[in-house]
Amino acid sequence: MDREWNDSQPIYRQLRDRVVAMILDGVLKEGDPLPSVRNVAAEYRVNPLTVLKGYQQLVDEGLVESRRGLGMFINGGARSLLLQGERQKFLGEEWPRIHATIQRLGLKAEELLNGASSRSSADAAPSKSTESNPPRDKEKR
Repeated sequence: MDREWNDSQPIYRQLRDRVVAMILDGVLKEGDPLPSVRNVAAEYRVNPLTVLKGYQQLVDEGLVESRRGLGMFINGGARSLLLQGERQKFLGEEWPRIHATIQRLGLKAEELLNGASSRSSADAAPSKSTESNPPRDKEKR
């Protein structure tokens, strides 16, 4: 998890969103334990009550269960529940803005797909400038 906090949202909400991202990315799987409240609070230098509030939101959403004396664990079906919600949120909130931008710029589907594939292949392959110019040792003083 990232150690930086954004001032635009409460920390407990950002913490909840980070755990959700970890579930969606497959870092945390169904049945996995969440890091303890104390460990997260100490590692990120936040109040344990802040961590607990973020975790409680996950419990309230049915994504996590609390097992007395053992900790909190990811519920079965949490990822599919999150995917469904995140897809609806994307289509309802983000897609209309993206679609409007695409229309405004006059982009076609093939241009979008070609742009995405060329960008991902460029990210995967190292650039020629780095291959031909190996890093040099610092010059002797």
